[in-house]
Amino acid sequence: MSEAPRAETFVFLDLEATGLPSAEPEIAELSLFAVHRSSLENPERNELGIPVLPRVLDKLTLCMSPTRPFTAKASEITGLSSEGLARSRKAGFDGAVVRTLQAFLSRQEGPICLVAHNGFDYDFPLLCTELQRLGAQLPRDTICLDTLPALRGLDRAHSHGTRAQGRKGYSLGSLFRRYFGAEPSAAHSAEGDVHTLLMVFLHRAAELLSWADEQARSWLHIQPMYTPPDSLHLEA
Repeated sequence: MSEAPRAETFVFLDLEATGLPSAEPEIAELSLFAVHRSSLENPERNELGIPVLPRVLDKLTLCMSPTRPFTAKASEITGLSSEGLARSRKAGFDGAVVRTLQAFLSRQEGPICLVAHNGFDYDFPLLCTELQRLGAQLPRDTICLDTLPALRGLDRAHSHGTRAQGRKGYSLGSLFRRYFGAEPSAAHSAEGDVHTLLMVFLHRAAELLSWADEQARSWLHIQPMYTPPDSLHLEA
């Protein structure tokens, strides 16, 4: 059972970065959609019964220039490059980004649950690294849900470990195609992936809300992906 509090707002998160964990990446794009629990408990649906995005929805999307170069694969997948971000005069992940993020979260009813796909292995540790580098923190009662192990666990419970369950794909795109019979839009942009993540969540909302209440982890238990080389002041 989770020791974390019951979340009132779910903040769906995706990061685009300069590479995989082995490359000690930096965040280049960040997107968050904040949805109150009540909108997830009673999802709006269209005339075909398919969930639609909640009408009351806060969004934050920011691009930033990393100091580390993109790996060729990361640039190919995300469509981002150091040159393109510099040409648009984007600053890095700095104090202004932290203050914007904190202000965005402060507008939401707490406790907050951050939701990301493969979040425990990528998004949460990387965000933790960037915040730690600046000496910043999220609210202490923030909790985290990773939809990748959650959906695998839910399906395992339903299928009782049958072979069919093991053959299913659990990438965000695979889940969206399985649930909606269509291709997700704007894949590998942070905002596009958050939109896809939220739609996937809405398809299994009752189950995932219960999973979050029982299995979500405290943000305080998230470890940084790597130790940042230096620490900066938030005034930077």
